[in-house]
Amino acid sequence: MDGGNAARLPGAGAAMQSFAMVNGAPFNKLPDDLYIPPDALEVLLDTFEGPLDLLLYLIRRQNLDIVNIPIAQITHQYIAYIQIMGELNLELAAEYLVMAALLAEIKSRMLLPRQPDAEEDEEDPRATLIRRLQEYELIKNAAEEIDQLPRIERDIFEVGVDVSTLKNVEQNLPDIQLKEMLLAFQDVLKRVEQLSHHQITKEPLSVRERMSTILENLKGADSLLFSQLFIRKEGRHGVVVSFLAILELSKERLIDIIQSEPFAEIRVRTAGTAGS
Repeated sequence: MDGGNAARLPGAGAAMQSFAMVNGAPFNKLPDDLYIPPDALEVLLDTFEGPLDLLLYLIRRQNLDIVNIPIAQITHQYIAYIQIMGELNLELAAEYLVMAALLAEIKSRMLLPRQPDAEEDEEDPRATLIRRLQEYELIKNAAEEIDQLPRIERDIFEVGVDVSTLKNVEQNLPDIQLKEMLLAFQDVLKRVEQLSHHQITKEPLSVRERMSTILENLKGADSLLFSQLFIRKEGRHGVVVSFLAILELSKERLIDIIQSEPFAEIRVRTAGTAGS
């Protein structure tokens, strides 16, 4: 097989150049009394995943056009590979032998003369094999691209931390500026205006009553979102009353206004519940 897939090392009588180093010096000559069996050092250089993989290798190695395969040349090389496998006493899968028979059939059909009136309609005997090779090449290339992606336990390793040993860790929360409170309040006002369709006359709202309502709502939760403390159906006036109640509760240190990190959503909790 031209440039074949099996490399055979010469016998003991052949000359070799610097094939080993002994005590730092090149060892260029085999001992005369060294016996090497004829088939002892046969090495198969390439392995293939199937007959299509072998055919694709033969085609690409010689830069052949996959849609115009020289079937006689490829058949000869393929059969030579099969023979090498047999000489190495390696078991061949049945699909390799089936492909060899298919190549031989295509080769024989290519040698048969074509009928003049059927040349246009008759399909190229290689057409089915070419389609299979093209489909296999697409799948093979996709598999190689997927294999190059980062893989857990090969390229990426998960880091596990046992948090059960961490106790009473106090989180330093960032201070909330009045500007951030006003921006959050402005957002609530915009949402209220989007839902407002008509004006309804209501009883006057009390800031003190709203303070009590907010404290009551906070009792059943660790914390609530800033926006959850507003009743949108009360309209703009009700939202303003709720905002004033929140500011008054914060001033009297009855609630804490917190953020888990900068630019995160503002939350409100009952004062003194940081550790709970």
